[in-house]
Amino acid sequence: MFSILVIEDDDTLRLGITQVLKKLDFRVYEAPSPSKGLDLFKRYHHDLVITDYKMEPITGLEVLKYIKDTYPETEVIIITAYGTPEIMMEAERLGASEFIFKPFPMEELEVRVKKTLKLIDERKEHLRFKDEIKYLREELGGEQQKREMVGKSEIMAVIFQKIKKIASTDSSVLVYGESGTGKELVARAVHFTSKRKDKPFIKVSCGALAQGVLESELFGHEKGAFTGALSKKMGRFELAHTGTIFLDEIGEISPEVQVKLLRVLQEKEFERVGGEKTINVDVRIIEATNRNLKKEVENNNFREDLFYRLHIIPVELPALRDRKEDIPDLVDYMVKKLSIELTKPNLRIQPEIIDVLMNYKWPGNVRELENVLERAAVLCDNGVITIKDLPNLDENNVYTMNEELNKIDFNENVAKTEIGLIKKAMKITDNNKTEAAKLLGIKTSTLYYKIEKYQLFK
Repeated sequence: MFSILVIEDDDTLRLGITQVLKKLDFRVYEAPSPSKGLDLFKRYHHDLVITDYKMEPITGLEVLKYIKDTYPETEVIIITAYGTPEIMMEAERLGASEFIFKPFPMEELEVRVKKTLKLIDERKEHLRFKDEIKYLREELGGEQQKREMVGKSEIMAVIFQKIKKIASTDSSVLVYGESGTGKELVARAVHFTSKRKDKPFIKVSCGALAQGVLESELFGHEKGAFTGALSKKMGRFELAHTGTIFLDEIGEISPEVQVKLLRVLQEKEFERVGGEKTINVDVRIIEATNRNLKKEVENNNFREDLFYRLHIIPVELPALRDRKEDIPDLVDYMVKKLSIELTKPNLRIQPEIIDVLMNYKWPGNVRELENVLERAAVLCDNGVITIKDLPNLDENNVYTMNEELNKIDFNENVAKTEIGLIKKAMKITDNNKTEAAKLLGIKTSTLYYKIEKYQLFK
């Protein structure tokens, strides 16, 4: 809803203008003098000011100059019975959008107001587009580039199918999972397979921002809303209009922000920090957390009504240790990606390294695997990642670079362990390879590969 301020010392005319504008469903403020009008303007920063020219102790041109100097985005219409070419030229120079001569029919005022407000709308859309482009450039220039979800395991197949189903809706999606499991990738997959795929995808890391800063990031702020707010700023919800907003670490937000977020979910509207104008948005919301939000509700750390608004479609991502059969595909994808990023066109990995990676528990999940491979890719010689380029992975799932790694025959120890486990599993299952693979927690094809590799049962 637009906010309009009417400054007119003629009570009858001021009342008439105010009534017409209110019937058009605008939020209207009125002032009988320029001093009272500027007091109202300082408090609310209106979209449009309609001011008389001839007033005391200052004129409408002085009101116009003050408004344009302090808040240039506000449009000003001047009404007067004393218009001269000189006054009109000065008003135009100072930034007046319209000049209306008294007496005038209210229909003319209505047409002029609608025309001016249409220009305001177009300018705001242009500014929103510029902010959106700036944000997306920053995203693409950093580490938030779109990546693929990789995995052929049964559990990932179920998740892919779920993403396909929910992408066609606008329902709220809550993604659960440990840190590093790829929750953002789920959000991106939902967005880029939905009808909103050509619209903005905006991410907010709720846990990385102080609560006061987070509110401003989400909802924007008006000029002067707080110390340091030197200009108006559009929030992430405005930038995400018609698209998707991804709220990462949703469990970290304060009770105050939870209230405003609940309103956006329910009413699709909010006000900027320090602002009065209600802003309507069409946004799909996807959230992610590594917390148990139900327990947070029970502990009074999270609003129950907000939880049920968010928890419409839950998606739970598995830890990497629960889908180890995806590691070979993940490694292949990551090595190809690193080959491009590090400009190492022939980057490859020794096949036996897969066995090492498959035997590690990955407490940091996919992100940890990616970090380990990146470090190995940087350190490796001749574009080949070997065992010596990997950190030492100990039994407590902590890895550090081992200075004496070359003194240990890592491959030999891994091979002995695998051979022993395979023989034991085959004995327990009476040489049934399918059952043995299940017992070992690997694919049957992987077991066949290991048996062939180690020349077992010949």
